[in-house]
Amino acid sequence: MNKQRKPLLALIAVFLLLPHVASAEYLRCKNESVNVGDSRASLLLRCGEPVIKDTFCKPIEPTQSAAAGASVAVVVPSCRHVDEWTYNPGRGQFMTTLQIDAGKVVSIKYGDRVQ
Repeated sequence: MNKQRKPLLALIAVFLLLPHVASAEYLRCKNESVNVGDSRASLLLRCGEPVIKDTFCKPIEPTQSAAAGASVAVVVPSCRHVDEWTYNPGRGQFMTTLQIDAGKVVSIKYGDRVQ
């Protein structure tokens, strides 16, 4: 193998082995941006009400509980409510869905382009 190709192949291998790094997603509203980590209140102040609000129950680790003296353990599945708010930022932009967990924006995902 050519000595000049070894460093290039090594560099390519490093990038292929690195974990996927998420791009910096944000929602731009009123000349300000909303980012992961911002509060629900900040989102409402900057962007107003979303066009769609949805809530789902995100599963968390089940807990086991047993009454005193009982020989049977009961598994209690539990979840916590996560909000999904979708914004229409305008023609030519992408529909943007934000997940809000415990009062903070935890993810921002882009959907279809608005026609």
